[in-house]
Amino acid sequence: MLSWEYPPHVVGGLGAHVAALAPALVRAGVQVYLVTPRWKGGEAQEAFSAGKARARKTPPPSVYRVNPPMAGMGNFFADVQQTNLNLEEQGQRVHDQVGGFDLIHAHDWLVAFAAASLKRLYKIPLLATIHATERGRGRGVLGGEMSHAINGTEWWLTYEAWRVIACSQFMSDEVTAYFNLPADKISIVPNGVDAALFDGLDGTDLAEFRARWALPAERIVFNVGRVVQEKGAHLIVEAAPRVLAEIPNTRFIIAGAGSMVEHLKRRAAELGVSDKVTVAGFISDPDRNRLLKVADAAAFPSLYEPFGIVALEAMAAQCPVIVSEVGGLKEVVKHDVTGVMVYPDNVESLAWGILHTLNDPAGARARAAKAYSIAKGEYSWERIAERTVEIYKEIVRARAKTDW
Repeated sequence: MLSWEYPPHVVGGLGAHVAALAPALVRAGVQVYLVTPRWKGGEAQEAFSAGKARARKTPPPSVYRVNPPMAGMGNFFADVQQTNLNLEEQGQRVHDQVGGFDLIHAHDWLVAFAAASLKRLYKIPLLATIHATERGRGRGVLGGEMSHAINGTEWWLTYEAWRVIACSQFMSDEVTAYFNLPADKISIVPNGVDAALFDGLDGTDLAEFRARWALPAERIVFNVGRVVQEKGAHLIVEAAPRVLAEIPNTRFIIAGAGSMVEHLKRRAAELGVSDKVTVAGFISDPDRNRLLKVADAAAFPSLYEPFGIVALEAMAAQCPVIVSEVGGLKEVVKHDVTGVMVYPDNVESLAWGILHTLNDPAGARARAAKAYSIAKGEYSWERIAERTVEIYKEIVRARAKTDW
């Protein structure tokens, strides 16, 4: 398995996905050897903590963190290519140590070069999970030379892959349209969530923690994720005055790192709502989990969202959700059943959704309860790993029948 992100380096949904999927696959009996760049430390080699005990002559399923190039080349795409050379070298070493692989599983274009090289070198089938696309992030537009290069690499990765996994029907339709993939080459496997992370907080007194973020009488509307244009956090700031006009004791908390953090702070000041809008920047996962438990609502007004793992986490925390009707979000959340759906890129609709949720606590709790049941059942990582293993087996069986 190849991934650009893995703890302690997790930027977005891709990193969260791989961080949960890889151990779940190991627990399911798959021997996973994950190669990833060593962006933020971590051991050079680290065995997965859980897995079926077995006598081995090979190393146990492990994470291999590879040091990236010492100096960047001043061009992100070139830096990616250079880092992929290091990933490929490590992949070759692991291949020799473990006696070969049955399958190569690559997550997104950032590891495409190493994945395709290993595929061709050892004649091993390649599976690619596409978490998002460059054209999708640009809302259908490729903005420049870099975007065109990334888009081309995404197409090439899906071409080289034996099978492609998309996280939603929306993403399946997108890669079909953008890369002209045949339908029988795509499998849909959603993201998952570990409800135990939130269940473990039930019965815990979080009053002191909550008091760090809001006054006792304030209602909390929470957003977490990368603070970039496509995630729509700026719409929450724009909607804040409309919500505060009707419910003055509302506290908006926007958490996460990204290019728009300072813009959100400035815009909140311009709108006169700085005292009610907390732009927190990066927060830890435990704090994110606690905030989802104490919040009265979680709002995710994304402009582009292939899946929306943060919404699934809010559902697992039994926090009422408000999401925009885009991408995978509209497949995960059902309007007025498991959450509230609002029009995308529409401040008035978002304000309505927040007010509708806060003004009807009983209805919000009922939707949250249904959402929790679905998150814990359909979207458990054990279930996601099971579906992924089925695809692995199909590919390995097909490879065994094919001359290369």
